[in-house]
Amino acid sequence: MTPRLDLVGLVTDDMAASLAFYRRLGVDIPPGAEKEPHVEVALPGGLRLAWDTADTVRSFHPEWSPPTGGRPRQSLAFLCESHAEVDTLYVELTQAGYQGEKSPWNAFWGQRYAIVRDPDGNSVDLFAPLPPATTP
Repeated sequence: MTPRLDLVGLVTDDMAASLAFYRRLGVDIPPGAEKEPHVEVALPGGLRLAWDTADTVRSFHPEWSPPTGGRPRQSLAFLCESHAEVDTLYVELTQAGYQGEKSPWNAFWGQRYAIVRDPDGNSVDLFAPLPPATTP
């Protein structure tokens, strides 16, 4: 059997803040989940996204501590419906108080791209294909 990516897990210091952020990105998280130490949701296509509080992780891995000396090494990328939606989401998230890392730009690889940070400092990429260039 070939391994396949099945779950992306995030460790959070503030479950409610983290879930509120991902709800703004359209992740269907059940009401009341912010009171739980572990939350898991199935995404379209079968991939699962999960959150654990730092205390939950320490309950089974007492030596665990958050990464230090730099930024987290993972990011999540959210495909948007259009390049306009990338811009709109970026503005909505930064106006709601989330840290914008890189404002929307047209990437050389043909996508509108922006980067924000979730409440725990994880990079969250927003992207959409750019419309094909038109020739005069």
